[in-house]
Amino acid sequence: MSSQHADANVRPTPDPELVDIARYVCDAPIDSAEAMDTARNCLMDSLGCALLALQFPECAKHLGPIVPGTMVPSGARVPGTSHQLDPVKAAWDIGAMVRWLDFNDTWLAAEWGHPSDNLGAILGVADWLSRTAVAGGDPPLTMGEVLQWMVKAHEIQGVLALENSFNRVGLDHVVLVKVASTAVAARMMGGTEAQVVDALSHAWVDGQSLRTYRHAPNTGSRKSWAAGDASSRGVRLALMVMKGEMGLPSALTAPRWGFYDVLFKGRPFERTQDYGGYVMEHILFKISFPAEFHAQTAVEAALALHGQVKERIDDIERVELTTQESAIRIISKEGPLYNPADRDHCLQYMVAVPLIHGALTAAHYEDGVALDARIDALRDKMTVTEDPRYSRDYLDPDKRSIANAVQVFFKDGTATPKVEVEYPVGHRRRRAEGIPLLEQKFLDALGTRLPRGQTRLVYELCLDAEALATTPVNRFMDMLVI
Repeated sequence: MSSQHADANVRPTPDPELVDIARYVCDAPIDSAEAMDTARNCLMDSLGCALLALQFPECAKHLGPIVPGTMVPSGARVPGTSHQLDPVKAAWDIGAMVRWLDFNDTWLAAEWGHPSDNLGAILGVADWLSRTAVAGGDPPLTMGEVLQWMVKAHEIQGVLALENSFNRVGLDHVVLVKVASTAVAARMMGGTEAQVVDALSHAWVDGQSLRTYRHAPNTGSRKSWAAGDASSRGVRLALMVMKGEMGLPSALTAPRWGFYDVLFKGRPFERTQDYGGYVMEHILFKISFPAEFHAQTAVEAALALHGQVKERIDDIERVELTTQESAIRIISKEGPLYNPADRDHCLQYMVAVPLIHGALTAAHYEDGVALDARIDALRDKMTVTEDPRYSRDYLDPDKRSIANAVQVFFKDGTATPKVEVEYPVGHRRRRAEGIPLLEQKFLDALGTRLPRGQTRLVYELCLDAEALATTPVNRFMDMLVI
């Protein structure tokens, strides 16, 4: 007897998107020299961001074993600390440190995000696997392999973001961190293509973070550890599948219950770009300012105007900000700003500070600076408008600009020039200018946490691409221990 309401219980073949990711992770060679060299720069940049975050107690309080005193033989090291943790918690700690100051790399497309958030999973798993291997008399992984996994994690997260907007359905971009970290971690642990597919299926059905903590009136510090949490969850899911946990082959496409129907308004993902090395080659570095990336060029423009306005702050009548649609949607804010996480996602705040102070650092988001009444007074004088060309060029795959313009008008009728910056210093089009600044950013960050001699050893190794590629992961991580 049959029922018209019964579901057909025929187990389908895995969703094609899961298979495509798994095949890329398992089989695709990374043959782009540019992608690999950019990954080396990304490693330096991400570790520098992580070390800088340790200066802030709100980040440091989350680090270490979940149960104090827990010892993990062959555990993964957490840079800049003495912690040695299981790979799940190590991924959480490293990921949270990398993201805490909103200073690591960025990818902007239909969805935005920060692909180096996956470094928590990659380093946590690689270090744990290496120490376990050495303890058993086997060779460890090398940093060259870490760089290859970085390229693949960047590619998975970034390619899925090109044409699919998760923020428009209320989901946070860290869903893509979880997916990329899961795929890469499963393969690093020796997973087959089928096991990577199974692990990915769990990442998609796992339930996803809402963007609530990134937007007024709930903006808060969770946005600083959400990516570490997602990366860590990817490691946990990979470990479960490697122990034999079954997968869910139609996690995306299952009618009524799959990701598409439940969370993506019934739409399948769009993807016209094959997985390769594109994302790492085009990644955006936050070199000069710890600020949400849509504001990077606005900050640069404001700094260019500082000399003309610093003595005339009280004489300003209005400030006109011209930007892209995405910036208006996610970082244009009026009204009170309650904490540093609120301020580093406010376009107006990030322009007001450099106009007044001639700089924008992580310290400028703290309460002591935010109490300067001139900042909110200047915010109240700002107008924000979209330039349709900026919005078009932002999505153009041949440009991917992040343009902003700032112009200041005074009460006496005079005005500054309109300063327009289309490509930030961390853009691929400004690599020659940006990489020396990135290297200096890394050196300065090392010096905030490590002794001078240790700083020099790490820095010189990272500048030597061939030496770094052959360095065992466990030896590299030991160089970052304090």
